Amino acid sequence: MKILLAEDDFVTRKFMMNFLSKYGECDVTVDGMEAVDAFMMALEEGNPYDVVVLDIMMPVMDGYQALMGIRNIEKERNITGNDAVKVIMATALNEEKNVKMAFDLGCTIYSGKPIDQARFEQGLKKLGLI
Repeated sequence: MKILLAEDDFVTRKFMMNFLSKYGECDVTVDGMEAVDAFMMALEEGNPYDVVVLDIMMPVMDGYQALMGIRNIEKERNITGNDAVKVIMATALNEEKNVKMAFDLGCTIYSGKPIDQARFEQGLKKLGLI
């Protein structure tokens, strides 16, 4: 599995990278703009990501904007349904309005922080990624 992680907090980034690396190759970015660029490069190289894990509160471009960017790229390339990348929003913003907005923009799973590893793994299994 090929994973893209976008997380600006060093400690969380290190934890998530260690956690996700056991499931496959894990690339890391520190803001939403880098995440969208990495997503686009992977598509252009013919080696797309299976899952993108986005924090919401990031500099330059937040997770919502990155999610919109990723979904717009897929729309432009007619990538739909099961071919679309699975996007997991991993954030401390757990109010209902944030969860609703993420799903409205096309996230696949919403995971609150701190990350519950067992629940996160259940989500990956549910998506058929592990």
